[in-house]
Amino acid sequence: MFNTKGLAYILIFTLCMSTSLKKTSAQSSGNQNSIITAVPFLKIVPDARSSAMGDVGIAIDPDANSIYFNASNLVFAEYDFGLSLTYTSWLRGLGLDDIFLGYLSSFKKIDDKQALGFGLRYFSVGRLQYTDDQGNSLQSVKPYELALDMAYARKLGKNLSLGLTIRYIMSNLGSGATAGGASIKPAHAFGTDVSVSYNKTFKIGKRKSTFRAGLALTNLGTKVSYVSEGEQDYLPANIGIGTSLKLELDERNSISIAVDINKLLVPTPISNYIEDKNGNTITNPNYDENGDGIPDYKQHSMPWATISSFGDAPGGATEEFNELMFSLGLEYWHNKQFAVRCGYYYEHQNKGNRQFFSVGVGVKYKIFNFNFSYLIPTKKAQNNPLDNTLRFSLMFNFGKTNK
Repeated sequence: MFNTKGLAYILIFTLCMSTSLKKTSAQSSGNQNSIITAVPFLKIVPDARSSAMGDVGIAIDPDANSIYFNASNLVFAEYDFGLSLTYTSWLRGLGLDDIFLGYLSSFKKIDDKQALGFGLRYFSVGRLQYTDDQGNSLQSVKPYELALDMAYARKLGKNLSLGLTIRYIMSNLGSGATAGGASIKPAHAFGTDVSVSYNKTFKIGKRKSTFRAGLALTNLGTKVSYVSEGEQDYLPANIGIGTSLKLELDERNSISIAVDINKLLVPTPISNYIEDKNGNTITNPNYDENGDGIPDYKQHSMPWATISSFGDAPGGATEEFNELMFSLGLEYWHNKQFAVRCGYYYEHQNKGNRQFFSVGVGVKYKIFNFNFSYLIPTKKAQNNPLDNTLRFSLMFNFGKTNK
């Protein structure tokens, strides 16, 4: 029957956090060495506005979806209360129509210096068929995952704010199925985000401009296991920095440019086999020093895994740099009612190979906003799983505070 590692790899392929259809584990051929985590749905951007801008979001104008990227930004929101609903179809490029991500988020300002945020993500993996080692069908299940967020943000000064988010995560891959002879159970985890924002308004000539910057540490928390005794996998802990600049071109038109850089705070996998100086393949002594059958890089504590992730790549500084993910986004508003957006996302080919352009539009009428995004992969492989990825967001804002 499926062992725990095999099950984890299958789930990651199903969620398809990579556009490559090649194997991406540390033991794969070539230079592929993607970082593998549990519950990768936490890294799917659930906001149509941000996804249209290449997945930027750490330092853009705040709204109800800021809790996903940077909760500290909520205190700078233009409104007292906001609510957002987003639907994302996933893996449409593979002909699957039952995998989706639903997202509900909201915020409420307590006063000018404090804000609360709430978020709920529900990820449906569709229907999966479990089999044994011989390919015989065992049972059909409908796995799902969810994350519940509660956030608090507070100003530390006129331009600076701090945010804290507490997250509960549940991953149900199909209770009752077996992996390595053990019964699979729903996995539970807890995580936290810590974020900081800087917001400065100034004038260029006679026109108002706004500069924003943010730093966010996200998904720092407990490990995940689906069986009582087995390997535990890390949450997709991440550090991200972002900046944006919004320019008022005239009374009716404005344009914003935003850049985000992200890095997973998870140990880089190492191979079980290496080559010696004579070119012979030998067992890597650093893979499993204690001989318990679990790779050593999976057994670090969360604090040490976070720290060591900055310098543990087998390829040294070059590979560490390749683990950075870059997002660039543009947003144009006309008359504060109609928006056009575009963006680009880049992940190194050896670290997941997600590379795509994105486009989208937004319409605002009084308290109502509608946002739409469409993803265009740059890798034109057959059956690219990111083809035709669509997101739709409905947003409602009440109580404008900044005139």
